[in-house]
Amino acid sequence: MISEISSKDFEQKVLKSKLPVLVEFYADWCGSCQNVQSITEELIKEIGDKIRIFKINVDKETSLASQYQVLSLPTILIFFQGQIKDQITTELISKEKLIQKINKVL
Repeated sequence: MISEISSKDFEQKVLKSKLPVLVEFYADWCGSCQNVQSITEELIKEIGDKIRIFKINVDKETSLASQYQVLSLPTILIFFQGQIKDQITTELISKEKLIQKINKVL
């Protein structure tokens, strides 16, 4: 299961991570977010040793959503060494396409 993080642990778990980190910004009311979450759940099983995956509820963490200019849901950011390496803002992402984007960072 993918852990939910907050602004309290964002820096330590995302920005200071030695591994790439995929962060999924979502909301409970977002139907498309449920589809993306099922894909990220599969990813954690398949490549969880190469990347960290976390989710952030934008309704609870409005400051993080604002800081990273999350304007639509779901939004996925891929971080590595404290910097955003890729941003995906579509509800129609496939697992294969997401793996391709992750592999560019690895």
